[in-house]
Amino acid sequence: MKNRLIAFSLLGAALFSQCKTSTPSQTTAPAPATTAAQGAQTEFPYTTVPNDPLQARIYKLDNGLTVYLTQYKDAPRIQTYIAVRAGSKNDPADATGLAHYLEHMAFKGSTRLGTINWEKEKEELAKIEALYELYRTQKDPAVRKKTYHQIDSISGVAAKYAVPNEYDKLVAAMGMKNSNASTWVEQTIYYGDIPSNQLDKWAMLEAERLGVMIPRLFHTELEAVYEEKNRSLDSDNNKAFEAAFAALFPTHQYGAQTTIGTVEHLKNPSITEIKKYFDTYYVPNNMAIAMSGDLDFDQTIRTINEHFGRWQKKADPVYNAPQEKPITAPVVKEVLGPEAEMLLMAYRFPGIKTKDALVLRMINQILSNGQAGLIDLNINQKQAALGAGSFAEVYNDYSAHFLTATPRQGQTLDQVKNLLLQQLELVKKGQFEDWLIPAIVNKNKISKMKAYESNAARATAFVDAFIARQDWADYLKQEDNFEKITKQDVMDVANRYYGNNYAVIYKRTGQDPMAQKVDKPTITPVPANREAQSDYYKQVAARPASELQPQFVDYQKDIQQGTLKANIPVYYTKNTENGLFNLYYILDMGTNHDLKLGMAVDYLQYLGTDKYTAEELQKEFFKIGCSFDVSSGQDQIYVSLTGLDENLEQGLQLFESLLQNPKADQKALDDMVAGILKDRKDAKLNKNLIHSVAMVNYAKYGPKNPFTHILSEQELKKVKPAELVSRIKSIPAYQHRVLYYGPRELQAITATLNTGHIVPATLKPVPAEKAFQEQDIKGRQVYWTDYKMVQAELLFLSKAMNFDPKMVPTIRLYNEYFDGGMGAIVFQELRESRALAYSASSRFANASKKDRANYIMSYIGTQSDKLPEAMAGMQELLNELPLAETNFTNAKASVRNSIATERINKVGILMNYEQARKLGVDHDIRRDIYESLDAMTLDQIKTFQQQFVKGQNQTILVIGSKDRLNFKELAKYGTVKQLTLKELFGY
Repeated sequence: MKNRLIAFSLLGAALFSQCKTSTPSQTTAPAPATTAAQGAQTEFPYTTVPNDPLQARIYKLDNGLTVYLTQYKDAPRIQTYIAVRAGSKNDPADATGLAHYLEHMAFKGSTRLGTINWEKEKEELAKIEALYELYRTQKDPAVRKKTYHQIDSISGVAAKYAVPNEYDKLVAAMGMKNSNASTWVEQTIYYGDIPSNQLDKWAMLEAERLGVMIPRLFHTELEAVYEEKNRSLDSDNNKAFEAAFAALFPTHQYGAQTTIGTVEHLKNPSITEIKKYFDTYYVPNNMAIAMSGDLDFDQTIRTINEHFGRWQKKADPVYNAPQEKPITAPVVKEVLGPEAEMLLMAYRFPGIKTKDALVLRMINQILSNGQAGLIDLNINQKQAALGAGSFAEVYNDYSAHFLTATPRQGQTLDQVKNLLLQQLELVKKGQFEDWLIPAIVNKNKISKMKAYESNAARATAFVDAFIARQDWADYLKQEDNFEKITKQDVMDVANRYYGNNYAVIYKRTGQDPMAQKVDKPTITPVPANREAQSDYYKQVAARPASELQPQFVDYQKDIQQGTLKANIPVYYTKNTENGLFNLYYILDMGTNHDLKLGMAVDYLQYLGTDKYTAEELQKEFFKIGCSFDVSSGQDQIYVSLTGLDENLEQGLQLFESLLQNPKADQKALDDMVAGILKDRKDAKLNKNLIHSVAMVNYAKYGPKNPFTHILSEQELKKVKPAELVSRIKSIPAYQHRVLYYGPRELQAITATLNTGHIVPATLKPVPAEKAFQEQDIKGRQVYWTDYKMVQAELLFLSKAMNFDPKMVPTIRLYNEYFDGGMGAIVFQELRESRALAYSASSRFANASKKDRANYIMSYIGTQSDKLPEAMAGMQELLNELPLAETNFTNAKASVRNSIATERINKVGILMNYEQARKLGVDHDIRRDIYESLDAMTLDQIKTFQQQFVKGQNQTILVIGSKDRLNFKELAKYGTVKQLTLKELFGY
């Protein structure tokens, strides 16, 4: 999967590094690394950097493995990344997609993990490898089919010795969150968020599974990669960006190859080549471990050395980057697909270690920073296009600057291209205000301050430095250098790189004549072997771990309450970590109370006041490091102000003046209405919106539902600016509550708001809400919608009981057992065993409000030609729950360890309270779950499933291409009815 880690460059850079030694509190003479229980300990040298905001320690083991550690103790958890300097640019030209496929195989275990008889299994795996080498040389379809039949047959024999998902089961039982991996152009990253008491198990397990590559269950996993490829082929955005990379980098692997690989190469995989790749790149001197969280430096490095230190150092991999020729004229490409049209432009820049790449970061922010960039103000604020943006991709060998825009109705792609080019010309000429660069630097500092409240962001910084081959001191120094960038630097770089040397991709709406798909091979399901366990699995599971106790939110103690004028309640939690604040006004009313209210909220972003224009107002907020937002849902309005607490009064004054004195603008309204109508047109081309929103609302409520509850085109065009301005001004006049998370004391923020928050003496009660009744699902029915795509996607929907707090513990455990991750029943059965989908899930979803129904929602995305098997597979699981005591024990352990190490803190305390209020719950409901766990049994889960899941009336929602769907198969599951887009959208 292409899941890139977000780059977080560091604050507080330093000019040099210095070595220290990590020394245990009691040390005898140096000795080989041992477990903490033993006396003598090895000293592990480490590097630090003065003024490092993460206070990181960087170690290098004897085998060359780099280890980055930083402490952050807001919860007893540790974010872990294992990074490999190897991505799709390292794939052989005749075996693209190899790095990504290897990432998938890394979850299959080792010679000890995931097998009950390695000696017999490896004999069969050797046969399979040899057959694949033969298969990829064959051209005759009949001969290939025969060979593949042999592969399938022998794979069934090998699978008898395999124990699928042993790794996933163990990490789930540990309480690991977000266990996954990602591959991109020059890295493969394995990640997970673990409880701090599970460090030893984690290290033992990761060192084992990443120390060797075993092609276990290869052909079923290959089918999952096929499905992933088909999903990418169904994405217009993916196709557009692939075209842009190919245009920018026709020689370099960034563009000449794709991460997931070509259809032809996926059809002809080579286990032998994957093994060679593993042996070359998965070596300790080419890898790093990055960790942030509640860790002890000395104990952590000892544990890592104990397990990862046995890896053998090998030769450093060699990569010679191909050199691109200059682009001398625009490279123009067209992409066709069913989604809305858009424009994508791209410029080539040099790699990450150059000053020009750093200046590119600044240029990107000058153009688009979400508030006061040239694109933000000149295009988005003025509604010159439906939407536009800018972002930079900075890699080792080259970088790329992307500009995107979506046209308004009647606007051509060339016209929006010219708008983007105009903004670049302004940058080249230095026609932006002098305060903008210092404000961007200030915003960058605020962003880092906020980011460092996240272990994921902290550890990601280490990964970014390692992949870029940057010394930690040099990585940190980037921030000093970023602050020194001048307007002249920006102009020089802009004039050097922005000319007629760009790629432009015209993404148009239409049928793609070059559409591809990966056809379904014949695969015999392999056994799940749920109750089998390898000896190594038992060994890891039996490893002792200290007990961690949960901490639950106490709404009475953890939230202080105050009262403002007009009896407005204030809910307060103090920020003790930094100087940032979050301020919210929350109203329990939304578009279900007044349709024009949502429109008024959207209108606000285009308005100024009697003192500032809309553009000037955004600039003023940006200057002081604050931002505001007003959003309206169906039943709530959130008015928010965030930023530097030292500037709260200034931000509040600007914010309140806008709410009190918005200046009506007829042109802004006309443009907004035209934009809404174009958005509605484009929405009908959005597959995900059609399927997961429009169809789901139709199934729950019928044709008149919250999604279709909108102003008609005629009504939109009749709206007057005064109507919307009146509604904006009325927002603070309705009953509402205030939430504050920041460094001030309750008394101080109350005093500030009593002065700055402008409200009438008596607040108005919120108006009555238009209620939409959830309709009962009677019998069985299948709704389908036509959409040109390779795959078919299905949602199985059943209505259950209304939200009941007493049922929450059982539902949580059922969900964990049934679909709690890659080691749970749904994933094991539909992907691992039957190879029916890349993505499949099923959840018993609790309602978000009291007196609303819970729903059983199950999803599977599959090739259209596998639809019969996919539907049958999901229905079988919903009706006949597989029972496996091992899975159940792991599910209980996963829930227990997760809750014991979760810490709801900071602004999360206030948001958790808000969520509980909507459900009518007066306490942290996780306590109920945790205290119920020990007594719960698999029989209870089975009883719950039989009573509330099995045989329930069901609506199946299908989206797919009409010429690919099997309607005869669909009819087996209920009355089949096509839903038109007009029925689904109401217009």
